[in-house]
Amino acid sequence: MASGTLLYAQSGGVTAVINASASAVITEARARKIKVLAARNGILGALREELIDTSKESAAAIRALAHTPGGAFGSCRVKLKSLEADRAKYERLLAVLKAHDVRYFLYNGGNDSADTAWKVSQLAQAFDYPLTCIGVPKTVDNDLAVTDTCPGFGSAAKYTAVSVREAALDVAAMAETSTKVFVYEAMGRHAGWLAAAAGLAGQTRDDAPHLILFPERPYDEADFLAQVKKTVERVGWCVVVASEGIQYADGRFVADAGGGKDSFGHTQLGGVASYLAGRVKDQLGMKVHWTLPDYLQRSARHIASKTDWEQAQAVGKAAVQYALKGQNAVMPVIVRTSDAPFRWKIEAAPLSKVANHEKKFPPNFIRKDGYGITDKARTYLQPLIRGEAYPPYGTDGLPKYVALKNVAVKKKLPAWEG
Repeated sequence: MASGTLLYAQSGGVTAVINASASAVITEARARKIKVLAARNGILGALREELIDTSKESAAAIRALAHTPGGAFGSCRVKLKSLEADRAKYERLLAVLKAHDVRYFLYNGGNDSADTAWKVSQLAQAFDYPLTCIGVPKTVDNDLAVTDTCPGFGSAAKYTAVSVREAALDVAAMAETSTKVFVYEAMGRHAGWLAAAAGLAGQTRDDAPHLILFPERPYDEADFLAQVKKTVERVGWCVVVASEGIQYADGRFVADAGGGKDSFGHTQLGGVASYLAGRVKDQLGMKVHWTLPDYLQRSARHIASKTDWEQAQAVGKAAVQYALKGQNAVMPVIVRTSDAPFRWKIEAAPLSKVANHEKKFPPNFIRKDGYGITDKARTYLQPLIRGEAYPPYGTDGLPKYVALKNVAVKKKLPAWEG
């Protein structure tokens, strides 16, 4: 029988299915008689010793967590520096782990979170503390290395494709006397996976989206405006999907908001759709509407992909199994074994091969003209949005989501002054 406590935490932007991973982690640990604590607001909760006792939650609440969006325990955007640069934080973290007999640390997040899990594993080794660290994959950006896809992406991709198809019908209906161009902004700082998913909304060049702007391709305004003009002349209207991270040839972000850096050190972006809409209006004189789905695309649990939901639970369950086997510094990743029929499995990958590596949208997934997706991209993307995993609905017509008690564990250490 394994001993010690498991500490689980969520990090970075949440998704429609990150709580499904949490539900699987807690359920699997309970089945193996392992106590699970959750850090409030990610690594910050661990440093502040703000820990939640998940044993206070009923089995029904944990099951309901699997269909509830958001981050049940709170998240954060905090990236630890090297052991030398952040030594005080690491020493505090180690003290908290020891105080609560934490022997397993599961960090559920994206690229920066994988880096944190890897660094914590190195910390434990440096101080000879018996700790098994597991990264649990999650990100709507789909940019984690090694894994076929990232839990959270499939549902955001489904939301994107459905929203673009539905909005396109609206634009088509009004184009004769009203809006000629519609611009949809998708998340994706350096990788165009989510913008690409919009391509599933149509089959031909005359189907929306007519133009997709990828971060992987330099933005050429003159060519873009020419393409919009040609599309409107040919089709009568034009739907554009732009990744928030599109850049000019010199590397500048088109949507650089001038707001400095976020807490992960990333450039603050803002409003590429509104910018593009303004250029179309000013240069082509066409009526334009634009939208920024922002949090909607990553929190839309009501239209989650069944594939995504199942994969989110699978990586959570595997993470506990790997931890109890002592497979330190690994991440459960999704391995695609077949496209048709679509099949996949879970395998362990070293965190060192995931952390600080970014998976870009492949060149052969981008159409030759640079404004659409190829058949290879469709083959990859389509299974990820397949199936529906609707949450239960109440008599009020709204989804029935759970709010956990989140009972705090009594603190054993002095308050953290960091």
